[in-house]
Amino acid sequence: MNKYADDAPQSADKCIGACGEGWLCEVSEMWKGQAMSLKIDEELFRGRSEFQDVYVFKNSAYGNVLVLDGVIQATERDEFAYQEMITHLPLCALNEEPKRVLVVGGGDGGVLREVTRHGSIERIEIAEIDGMVVEMSKKFLPSMAVGFDDARVEVNICDGIKYVGDAEEGTYDAIIVDSSDPIGPASVLFEEAFFKKMHRALKPGGVVCTQAECVWLHIDLIEDLAKMCKGIFVGGSMAYGYTTIPTYPSGQIGFMMCSKPAADGSTVDFTKAKRFPRPADESALKPMRYYNPQVHAAAFVLPEFARAALEPHLVPGSE
Repeated sequence: MNKYADDAPQSADKCIGACGEGWLCEVSEMWKGQAMSLKIDEELFRGRSEFQDVYVFKNSAYGNVLVLDGVIQATERDEFAYQEMITHLPLCALNEEPKRVLVVGGGDGGVLREVTRHGSIERIEIAEIDGMVVEMSKKFLPSMAVGFDDARVEVNICDGIKYVGDAEEGTYDAIIVDSSDPIGPASVLFEEAFFKKMHRALKPGGVVCTQAECVWLHIDLIEDLAKMCKGIFVGGSMAYGYTTIPTYPSGQIGFMMCSKPAADGSTVDFTKAKRFPRPADESALKPMRYYNPQVHAAAFVLPEFARAALEPHLVPGSE
């Protein structure tokens, strides 16, 4: 399904200076012929973990920037557009208030921060493979890493696929997969075997939400992902929503959402927000800056070329 799975990830060294001295140039086989560039005003960290290159720098327009294998993952200026949407699109659409949530990936803490806004949640688990990402985010992206400070959060530095596979059947109300692009090691997070494990780990009525690329660049990959999910989440619902974010390729990224049918046969209508995030402690977090009920509904309105490609494979919810 994934034609990028065997491609080697870029190193940060290859991207630094590729568009001119003192600039990071985001070059990748996944978006041939184009590149996002940001000026490196100050290098904050450069290293390699067991799994990937980790690079952090300061940019005058976007603040501190986290780069993994040469690809921008988060900037202080626009990260909220991604973190809020990948989290609240599925959690606010659930028919029942969530109690237990798993985040796979998400070592920067941004998704955790957003999950903690839901006061009904009793337990939040994160399975992140790379401890260096967590460490660097706490040091250089504290407004995101605040998610780690919540008492409900259980941090597991481990293989997320194995963690999901080891979970008891029917454990989670929601699983959110905050992965990097499906190239090199992260490609396994887009494979059928992993989605089957997530389906098993969900409670009846539970949902999965996974990063699902850009309609301008990867419509074929998204269509293949939708076909695969439809064969796994039989009797459930499926939707593709998106957000706009300037430092991601082509300024757009989407999310594939799937629900497991509840005991009464009902499924989740992802296009409708059933609730608004209400933290148990309103003073613990700053107000949201992107998500609201109107944006929630609009996220599922696709341009015609994307609608035509994806709609045949998506399944509306039934409350």
